[in-house]
Amino acid sequence: MKELLCAVGATILLLSLPVNAQRPDGLRGTLIVLNKQGHDANFIDLASGERLATLPTGRGPHELVVTDDGRWAISTDYGGGNSLTVFDVKNLRVERTIDLRRYPRPHGILLMPGEQEVIVTSEASSTLIVVNFHTGEIKLAISTRRNSAHMVAVSADGRTAFTSNGGSDTVSVVDVGSSDYVKSIDVPDSPEAITTNKSGSEIWVGSNTDEVVSVISSQDESLVAQWSGFAWPYRILLTNDERYAVVPDLRKNNVRFFNAQSKTELGTLDLPGTRPEGVTLYSDDLTVFLSLSGQNKVLVIDIVKRKVLGEYKTGDSPDGIGYSKLELR
Repeated sequence: MKELLCAVGATILLLSLPVNAQRPDGLRGTLIVLNKQGHDANFIDLASGERLATLPTGRGPHELVVTDDGRWAISTDYGGGNSLTVFDVKNLRVERTIDLRRYPRPHGILLMPGEQEVIVTSEASSTLIVVNFHTGEIKLAISTRRNSAHMVAVSADGRTAFTSNGGSDTVSVVDVGSSDYVKSIDVPDSPEAITTNKSGSEIWVGSNTDEVVSVISSQDESLVAQWSGFAWPYRILLTNDERYAVVPDLRKNNVRFFNAQSKTELGTLDLPGTRPEGVTLYSDDLTVFLSLSGQNKVLVIDIVKRKVLGEYKTGDSPDGIGYSKLELR
């Protein structure tokens, strides 16, 4: 009986692990995944699970954005590429590569209002740049005045940007409209993950050394909320309705979920041995895609139920990830 119970327990554990999940039903569009070690991007049809194309990037692609219409995707080639790779998603091709040797180690990237430009951190030069990804023109370059600007967050109107500066334990506040550095805010040690609400009134920042996620007022710099018990809060994602926050922890191999309005923690999804990294939303605002660099796959997760719905295989060491509503198959 003891052996039988052990066998049943092992079977239940196996069935509960996300690595055995199947492709979920009902999803439509195209998933785009950057593979850091492969120096390329996978384009995956969500309905069939078919890998439609694998396109080259510059070396070491890390972060990715996709326009709302699904037509364009732009990656930062951080690990030696010193470039942006612009993908024509509709035609599954590399449209252009934008040389950023003057602003090396580009990492954090977000779309600006109008979606003709992206705002990008240059970690090596501690600079925030705005680039027209259709022409390659660098429209603005603003010093963050602090070391190691890694990730970027931007208010919905595009006027205020925030950078996480891991080398100085600060967040820089930049007025994009006037191209001015405003101030720096001291935050817990080794900030990396960062996001903001649409108004720009709250800065959500993950600190790797102090192992916390903090919510800070951008106006008076007061601490709104803070959660401990992390090891490497790799990214922070707010849903479009600003109801939920999702935080993958790279070292603890889990994902933690929060009510972003009440600032209460909802629960944790354990993902042993997976090394979760990049996270992005599906169109329903309740489903996320999560790249697993330790298993070369992407999980699909229901935010409300905190449940794995399925998975897709990727290339080598997936990180940055994006969703396009275009159905290409």
